[in-house]
Amino acid sequence: DSDCTYIVLSGRLRSVITHSNGKKELVGEYGKGDLVGIVEMVTQTPRSTTVIAVRDSELAKLPEGLFNAIKLRFPIVVTRLINLLGHRILGSWQNPSLGKVDNRPAHNNFSTVAIVPVSEDVPVTAFTYELYHSLCSIGTVLRLTSELVRKTLGVSAMEVTQEYRLTSWLAQQEDQHKITLYQCDHSFTAWSQRCLRQADCILIVGLGFREPSIGKIEQEIERLAIRTQKELVLLHKEGGDRPNNTIEWLNMRQWISCHHHILCSKRMFSIRSQYRLNDMYAKVLMSEANVHSDFSRLARWLTGTSVGLVLGGGGAKGASHVGMIKAIEEAGIPIDMVGGVSIGAFIGGLWCMYRDTTTLTQKAREWSQKMNKWWALIFDLTYPVTSMFTGRAFNRTLTNAFGETRIEDLWVPYFTVSTDITASTMRVHTHGVLWRYVRASMSLSGYMPPLCDPTDGHLLLDGGYVNNLPADVMRTHGARHVLAIDVGSLDDTDLTNYGDCLSGWWLLWKRLPFTTPVKVPNLPEIQSRLAYVSCVRQLEEVKTSDYCEYIRPPIDRFKTLQFGSFDEIKEVGYNHGKTYFTALMKTGPPPFLKGNKPHKVVKDVGQESSSGHNALSMYKFTDLAQMVCKLPRDITHDDELSSDDYEADEEDAQEHGYASEPSADFMQQSSSSEMLRRRVGVSLSEPEIETESEVEEPSIKLTEG
Repeated sequence: DSDCTYIVLSGRLRSVITHSNGKKELVGEYGKGDLVGIVEMVTQTPRSTTVIAVRDSELAKLPEGLFNAIKLRFPIVVTRLINLLGHRILGSWQNPSLGKVDNRPAHNNFSTVAIVPVSEDVPVTAFTYELYHSLCSIGTVLRLTSELVRKTLGVSAMEVTQEYRLTSWLAQQEDQHKITLYQCDHSFTAWSQRCLRQADCILIVGLGFREPSIGKIEQEIERLAIRTQKELVLLHKEGGDRPNNTIEWLNMRQWISCHHHILCSKRMFSIRSQYRLNDMYAKVLMSEANVHSDFSRLARWLTGTSVGLVLGGGGAKGASHVGMIKAIEEAGIPIDMVGGVSIGAFIGGLWCMYRDTTTLTQKAREWSQKMNKWWALIFDLTYPVTSMFTGRAFNRTLTNAFGETRIEDLWVPYFTVSTDITASTMRVHTHGVLWRYVRASMSLSGYMPPLCDPTDGHLLLDGGYVNNLPADVMRTHGARHVLAIDVGSLDDTDLTNYGDCLSGWWLLWKRLPFTTPVKVPNLPEIQSRLAYVSCVRQLEEVKTSDYCEYIRPPIDRFKTLQFGSFDEIKEVGYNHGKTYFTALMKTGPPPFLKGNKPHKVVKDVGQESSSGHNALSMYKFTDLAQMVCKLPRDITHDDELSSDDYEADEEDAQEHGYASEPSADFMQQSSSSEMLRRRVGVSLSEPEIETESEVEEPSIKLTEG
């Protein structure tokens, strides 16, 4: 029934829909503060999805009657509620696509992250500190280890008799921080088991320069079939080789959702005692986190604030992408993931491979010079049954640029788009040999033969036919903010109205110099416009979307095959980008930089980061609840809390709040009285005591509104 809605107080839920053939499809996930079933309750429609608990979760049930009472009593909440519903409805409307796109949420909202080391030699403590450092510039962070928990709650904190006390304290910490990092032990201990049960996301951390292996805790994760999203993080030493065996790591873990390559500083691998490690990172935390580092990229991914770069197709005009990337870097804007089509796929692949604009410029210039040597392509001509060229020479230019590098081995998450003419759909490629899928995305019909996908034999052509600027695809891949650079050709819409019929002889006559010229598309132009109909429609939706920064450099005077003007086109892109972002910064920091505030100095590792929450564009129910609590009330009953009581509670919470490295002073306080001093939601049922041998099914606690 749709007579109530649920608020996620803690935990994580997953919404799935079951099709008529029995196949289940992921619709979305809900984290702390999210409303479940609010649209169905407001519209009085039956619920169409099934919601399951990913981990131990606590929900508050909000009946329809109470919901209506809140609307009448506090009209200001209705405004925020309309904002919340509007974002959700618009989000579903702004995601039409011709092809099958990943059904994950538009961005993550993880509250808790478990960090699992693959082996004993993984510097898990240093990794957690580095991630903590980067997260502090986004919001309040808490780092928890077994040692810190025992130091705070006592040596018996992990025993089954302390289950309720531990879970209540952990829930309290999660409420007070934007994100909580649970650092697992190197073995499957009671604390490691607790970390897995508390996690919205599990990061499995391995050494990318070592042989792939499965860790002890991973084996337990697979055996227990934990539903939580699991992601692989591979660490690489500074100055080492590029990633090259990622596919082997992934093949051993079929349950991995995605993977990240992290370039680590030398300090992470230096052998230090725990005391010296804490002392070193106390100094590190006093500095500002590098917004362009891989740890900052991972932090933005976990908090749903990633910045995606989309590079459109346009032939030789794509050289402006190189200049735009340089301007983006100089503006201090991070690039967390890249997607491209046609020439954009080529430029994007090079940047993800090297992450250096100098090398990118050199490689792109060399390739453009080869494409400008038409005499070399003459030997690739063939009888034009399917295409003018065999594609062999073109393939050779791409293999010279990329080698046999796979998409999985790129430093930055990357995708490219092609048109599957076998299945008549759009294909998004995130795995496989890089040059092959770049070639597929650049295969212009008539010039190059379709590429046969080695995985299923489908024929793939240029992705520009279905989506020449896939900002919507980037959005579904987890980017909150998208920079979309369009270098495609503009169609002339000012055509001559010639009436109901048209004579070719009349058009031939109009070509004479002493007649008035007319604008009528010829047969190839009509076929080209038909091919790009869906692409043009998709482009218009991207231009009007609220999550995308649409940028078009002034490159219309250059032709699609003018590869000899690489440096000139590149400079046009660079100059336009520099002017564009300079003007953008003058009006205030853009949305994709607001979350990267300078890190406030931390005096001690044991002190909590005081950087505030990033202002989000979307309201959660917890925001509404806080507003209701702070509104003036006329209740005079003695058993109700007044506004002064509320503020006193808040001050008390700040005074006794737990730090990211809990202090031993807490040992002198009564933990039970501390919990009573804070207002914690009361559950209708006590959590069951778990055994140390195995993890139970995720439980759901309900709190009636």
